[in-house]
Amino acid sequence: MTEAKDGDSVKVQYVGKLEDGTTFDSSTEDSPLEFTIGSNQVIPGFNNGVIGMAIGESKSVFIPVADAYGPHQPEGVFEISRTEFPDDMNIEIGMRLEGNQQNGKSIQVTIIEINEDTIKLDANHPLAGKDLTFDITLVDIT
Repeated sequence: MTEAKDGDSVKVQYVGKLEDGTTFDSSTEDSPLEFTIGSNQVIPGFNNGVIGMAIGESKSVFIPVADAYGPHQPEGVFEISRTEFPDDMNIEIGMRLEGNQQNGKSIQVTIIEINEDTIKLDANHPLAGKDLTFDITLVDIT
């Protein structure tokens, strides 16, 4: 029986859960996740969890913070002036935005606090600082 190994392209069905059991993401039956093992297309813990699986096999993989999206970095939280946003923009806590850093690189942020003069943004991945569990089924190896 063929087992998934480094360099293989694989298709998987998955359900991602937080520690409290809340589902944060899942693949759909007609659209499994496809990636190449070892190509840094998925978080390290997910990649490593698929290695050694056979087609049709299912398992639950616990992924600690270090092998998921890493720890929440306090330096990723910052405030900007409310005047940086258009007056007619409806801003809300939890809203995800994309902008450009001073070096021209794109950055995604989440609005975490709205004050009279400032808006606090978090550039950390929304799952940073969280342990994750994935229920994975290997659908195909190519």
